[in-house]
This record gives sequence, structure tokens and C-alpha cells, in this order.
Amino acid sequence: MSGHRAQGEWFRLGRWLLLVNALAWFSSAVRAQDANPPNIDPANPDAPKTEQVSQKDPETMFPHSDAARWWVSGQINIIPQGHGDFPALYTGTNSLNPRSEIRASRIFTLYTALRLNHSSDVVFDLEEASGNGISNSVGLGGYPNIDVVRVPGEGSPLSAAPYVARAIFRYVFPLSDEAEEADVGPLGMLKSLPVRRLQFRAGKMSLADFLDVNAVGSDSHFQFMNWTMVNNGAWDYAADTRGYTYAAILEYDDRSWAIRFAEALMPTVANGIALDGHLARARGENLELELHPKVIAQKPTQVRLLSYVNHANMGDYREAVDLFLAGKTPTPEVIVARQQGRVKYGFGLNLEQQLSANLRAFGRFGWNDGRHESFAYTEVDQTFALGADYAGDRWHRQHDKVGLAFVTNGISGDHREYLKLGGLGFLLGDGNLTYGRENIFEGYYNAHFWRGIYGAVDIQHITNPGYNRDRGPVLVPGLRLHFEL
Repeated sequence: MSGHRAQGEWFRLGRWLLLVNALAWFSSAVRAQDANPPNIDPANPDAPKTEQVSQKDPETMFPHSDAARWWVSGQINIIPQGHGDFPALYTGTNSLNPRSEIRASRIFTLYTALRLNHSSDVVFDLEEASGNGISNSVGLGGYPNIDVVRVPGEGSPLSAAPYVARAIFRYVFPLSDEAEEADVGPLGMLKSLPVRRLQFRAGKMSLADFLDVNAVGSDSHFQFMNWTMVNNGAWDYAADTRGYTYAAILEYDDRSWAIRFAEALMPTVANGIALDGHLARARGENLELELHPKVIAQKPTQVRLLSYVNHANMGDYREAVDLFLAGKTPTPEVIVARQQGRVKYGFGLNLEQQLSANLRAFGRFGWNDGRHESFAYTEVDQTFALGADYAGDRWHRQHDKVGLAFVTNGISGDHREYLKLGGLGFLLGDGNLTYGRENIFEGYYNAHFWRGIYGAVDIQHITNPGYNRDRGPVLVPGLRLHFEL
């Protein structure tokens, strides 16, 4: 890349940084001009403190009533990211670009939901994704921007037109008379739920909205951005290129535990946009047990145990390598080694712990067999993540948050040899490989500027990008501008 082009890209990133700083200054000025004491509503000084805070410092651009049967809201998430030049002994077809680059992604979502009666509701969302990510979203197992939509596997570029992201029907079967309050919002409009209940959901959805959920590390709009921080990287969950599928979920909830099972459609090819509707030959089966043990007094704990089994037209890394070594293919080609009905399975552990009023910690562990090709999410066969976030109450910024996390990702022996001999996955392929675990540190500060306007600064340090010790390390700074409408 020429010096002029690199300077231009860093100049554009600088403009984003100036915009974030300007919004921060504006929000501080607005709050400074407010003559009322903090957290006190002069029109209702006797209101509870939490209610006063909510009225004074709303978290959305427009108000949303909990009493209404319907919900309409939206969000805009803009993430510019870049990196400078980094050392690389060689570069392949699916490598992270070793030259300086800056790219930006944009996600626009319209959320709608309707409560049909006291036991059922529907969700319907439209979404539009545009822009792109660094290196055209290849070269890393733990890619740094969860909002980036990949180029579809073996297909033409995706349409830039809006698409249906979610269309979900839910019905709740009560199993007890006692009820508990529930939050209404984009994913549900039932204000209360039986303490013991059976829930059924069906339609178009993202499985990650309901399984492997973590309050500290699952929301790219306000928290971490890396694919393997936001989700379990070894969970190759059924989804199309954009991350959605058609599925049915049956869930049982009790006071201190829950269990859920999901059956979902798999893509027809790895990272494909088309889904295979033939359940007898292709499907994703997911089972999750959620426990709420009492580990620290008055500090909530969540433990989630996940297992999954995918059936699809998958290739076998070992078979692809053997075909190449036998001289039957010019390079290892996992596509040639595909066979309908193959099975890939894996397990996950998800931990979440409140440590103090403002501090929360999380952890994830994931493993899959690594024999059959990565098919729907990312090229990770083992992962371990640990992190925490801290709310900004101590510096009088109650909606601000700072987070720090570390994840280490790995791949199986067959997967390593396949890449070393020049094979290509849908994300990886340097043409050679000197294996090392891909280690990523990520930190962010997310600031609430005014109403539903938020901005964040994010930094990621990646060692052995694409599991290759011959490349990197690389530092990936980024910004995020988020509007909660």
C-alpha cells in the first residue's frame, strides 16, 4: 500500500475519533448545564432513585412503554477498524493483509414485537448490513468485528438490500401458578412468566440469541467485538452467512435451572447463504443446561453447559490431506472430500459471575472434534476465554462500561496439516503454517453520550493470526458509534 493511501485511511479513522470525542464533549456539556442535583427529578422528588435516574438519563433515543402490547425500536451500529503494517514471512489467498488498512461495517435493525395474549408473542425484525471488514473478513479464527458479514462460501456477493433477520412465534405453557416479572423488549413482550414453564419458539432466528448467552460477553453493541469473545468460537452453530437460520426451540425453566433444545437448518455449503430444508440429511441439534448455583452470597451465578451435533454435507480434513498426498488433487481440497450425512459435534461451558455491585466476570470453554470442516461460524476447534467488565458508577457515568478479556483459540491436528499443505478453509489459508495458538487480548471503553447515543474505543492485540507463528503479531484498534432508537 502506498504511503498516501495509508495516510488517507488513518486520517479517516482520526475523523471517527474526533466525532466520538465531540459527542463526549457535547454530552458532558449538556449534563453540566443541568442545575438539578444528580438523580433527582424536581417534578417528582419522592420517586424512587432508580425511577428518577431512568427519567433523567434515558438509554434510548425514544421512549418505549412497558404497558403497550407492541414494540417498535431500532439500532444503528457502526464499527470502523484498522491495523498498521505487521511482519509476515508469506501471505496466502485467505491471509490477513500484512499492509495497513482501515474498513468500516454498518448494521441497521428495525425491531418489532407484539404480545398476542398473556401466553404468546411474535417478533419480526428487518436488518441491513453494509460495509466490510479488514482483509475482507478472512485470515483469523477470532475475527475482530462480529458485525462483519462474510463473503458467502462458493456463492455470489450478498445483496445489500434489507432482509428479514427474525420472525419468531413464542408460546408459553404455564406449569405453576406463581409468576415472576419479565423484561419486555425486542425479543419478547410478555410482562410476566410462570416460575415453572415450558416455552416453545419457532421461526427465523439466530441461535446465539437464546443459547450460549452471557450478560458480560454477548452484546457487540455495547461490549466486546471479537467473534470469539461474543460467542463460543468452537460452537459451529447452524446459520447462514448472515448468522440466521430457521429453527425450533423447546425450553423448560424452573427456579434455579433451565434446559433448552434447538433444532435448526444447516447451510447447504460451508458459510453458505442457502439453507438445506431436508432435515433427514442436514440439521443442527443443540442442547443446553443452565444452572444458577449459589457461589457467592447475594451475587448471581450462571453456568451453562452446551452440546451440539451438526449433520451436513461436510468435508473431512484428513481425507482431503490423504487425497493430496496420493497425488489425486493439486492441493488439499476439503470441498472434494465432502460427503452428505457427516457429523460434527462439540461441547461448551459458559460461566458468568457477579463479583460486586459494578464488577462482573465471565468465562467460556469450547471444543469440537476438528475432524470435519468448519461449516457455519468460524475456524476454531478449541477455545478458552476469560474476561470482566466494570460499570462506571464510581466516576459518575452509570451507563459507561469498561471491559477486558483474553481468548486463546486452537485447531485440531488434521486441520493444522490441511492448512500447512496449502489447503483453504472459508476463513483461513496462508499457503503454509507454522502452528501456534491464536491469542487475543481485547479491551474497550463504552461511553453513553446522550439518550440513545453511545461511542466506544476498542483495542485488540492478536498473536499468531490464523494460528501462524510466521505472521504477526498485529494490533487492531477500532471505534464504535451506536444509536439505540
